[in-house]
Amino acid sequence: MMRRVLQALGAGAAIVLAGGALWLHSLGSLPRVEGLSFSTEVTDRDGRLLRPYSAEDGRWRLKASVADADPRFVKMLIGYEDKRFHSHHGVDPAALARAAWLWLSNGRIVSGGSTLTMQVARLLEPRSERSIVAKLRQMARAVQLERVFDKNEILSLYLSLAPYGGNLEGVRAASLSYFGKEPRRLSLAQSAMLTALPQSPEARRPDRAPDIARRARDRVLDRMAQAGLVPDDEIASAKTEILPPARLPMPAFAPHAADQALAALPGRNPIRLTIEAPLQKNLEMLARERARSLGPDISVAIVAVDHASGEIRARVASSDYFDDSRAGQVDMSQALRSPGSALKPFIYGLGFEDGLVHPETLIEDRPTRYGNYAPENFDQTFQGTVTVRRALQMSLNVPAVALLDKVGASRLTTRLAQAGGPLALPKGEAPGLAMGLGGVGVKLTDLTMLYCGLARLGTTVPLVERADDLAVARPPQRLLDPVAAWYAGNVLIGTPPPENAAHHRIAFKTGTSYGYRDAWAIGFDGNRTIGVWVGRPDGAPAPGLIGRVAAAPILFDAFARSGQLLAPLAAAPKGAIMAATGKLPLPLQRFQPGLIVGDNAQAPRILFPPHGSRIELAAAGGRSEPVALKIGGGKEPLIILVNGMPVAAPAGKRVVFFDPEGPGFVRVTVMDANGLTDSVVVRVQ
Repeated sequence: MMRRVLQALGAGAAIVLAGGALWLHSLGSLPRVEGLSFSTEVTDRDGRLLRPYSAEDGRWRLKASVADADPRFVKMLIGYEDKRFHSHHGVDPAALARAAWLWLSNGRIVSGGSTLTMQVARLLEPRSERSIVAKLRQMARAVQLERVFDKNEILSLYLSLAPYGGNLEGVRAASLSYFGKEPRRLSLAQSAMLTALPQSPEARRPDRAPDIARRARDRVLDRMAQAGLVPDDEIASAKTEILPPARLPMPAFAPHAADQALAALPGRNPIRLTIEAPLQKNLEMLARERARSLGPDISVAIVAVDHASGEIRARVASSDYFDDSRAGQVDMSQALRSPGSALKPFIYGLGFEDGLVHPETLIEDRPTRYGNYAPENFDQTFQGTVTVRRALQMSLNVPAVALLDKVGASRLTTRLAQAGGPLALPKGEAPGLAMGLGGVGVKLTDLTMLYCGLARLGTTVPLVERADDLAVARPPQRLLDPVAAWYAGNVLIGTPPPENAAHHRIAFKTGTSYGYRDAWAIGFDGNRTIGVWVGRPDGAPAPGLIGRVAAAPILFDAFARSGQLLAPLAAAPKGAIMAATGKLPLPLQRFQPGLIVGDNAQAPRILFPPHGSRIELAAAGGRSEPVALKIGGGKEPLIILVNGMPVAAPAGKRVVFFDPEGPGFVRVTVMDANGLTDSVVVRVQ
């Protein structure tokens, strides 16, 4: 008889095991975790969140790991939800037994007995029914999860997928939405709130049911006190903390840059930018504050660049992305606007490069006419004879136009375009003298990049904003000779700063476009270049909008809010001449306008080497042979400059020699007693 009973029990057990095995087999493999849809995150250079985008199903679901959360929150979560999490294998028999006993004792389900692993299984494979079969399925999936993932990975899945009310999933989305911070910075009360919320995410939402949410939070705190995990005084203090009355908007820093990166890199997650989040936040706040103080419809754009690498460290494309009255979603950092006088440093740079002027050269600021064009200064006065240094620092128009007439408007346009900063001319117009005062269009990003070229002593590198692009080769482009670029920076650092700002700390230039439509200020120290634009996005005039008054204070404040000490500018390169006006070579003492190189038959000419030629260095006894210069025309005495340094030229000699320093580009300039010049650039190799 006993044998038959045992045989029956064995057969029944075999049938149950076989059925269980078949049922487990029917479950199939685990849902693919990598196929989950998460919010796309745009981060700064160090991985800090700038702007998230909702997942494909409209939910805020941000990936989170154990390292992303406050350790006390993680400890509280495990202690409250699954205190044997680190010792069980997906299912906790003791918790299940306790849940069954409470169910039998109370006639209803009081505790589900689910482990955190079982909850992850339910989140990965959501089902609406609550039944024994569903619970068994969760248990089976939990065991599978424990075989595939370690405990930290399982906990990270919970932190990424747990529901927190509405369309919030995961502790990062909840922490950002309810408290405006990442979960690694949660307070004790906030940790307790986020521990309690997933158990009943809709009923306990603090923004809709604050009383229920408070009681749930306090129960978690009481449990922590009973377990001796938190001192009583901290528990009492945490219970007094006010719950968030409403959800906060998700972070949206650098929104224009984030939108553009998302469009350029579909499917990438996360997307990393070169931007520094703290600097971006500070400059966005600055732009918002100043735009409001300047009046309705005014917007502000700011670009900050590490000029050594060309990396954009902050880009504020409008004063407020969500302000429709200021056309906040229009990217003013990429808009073509008139630069006013902001191009003048490059005009003078070419003049320095050509040997036409030196910062201490005297130049006339008097009424002058070029055909039908008669430039005037902003204040409609004239200063008479001034140094080039003062003319640029005071942004005098007449000297700048006179020098542009000498170096050539087309040459300026070509040089800036070759350096990566193209100018947009009105349709059908050729480069002319008016462009020196703003008669062209330019982008704030391009203008800032060109000023980086001054800080870099004459070379530019394309700006980069997406970390992926850092691996792409970006060879430097020539803007000016090093000495010419240094002269420009040396002049600009002496420009009178805005009221209450420190002198001789930032090399900067302002600009105001015709009709008060655009105000500019671009400046640099030894590390960074910052460009500021102020105006109305629709291009309408804003009376009183002047670069020095509206944009320059923002520029100086932007440097102050960068969190870095101002660095000194680059040291003077070899060949820079530090001399007063009277100590300069005679042709450099006073600028002679209207004498166009090559138009006068008596002008000096460099007959050899020709412009653009290449010269091979011939070594003799380990030393390079001198290079011959042959000069024709011009009234003696002649002054010959090689890369800005005088070369001895005996009287009556039209063939002279110089020793090149080594391979590279060399600029040779000859000036005669009348101030007429000729210049060539050759490559020595």
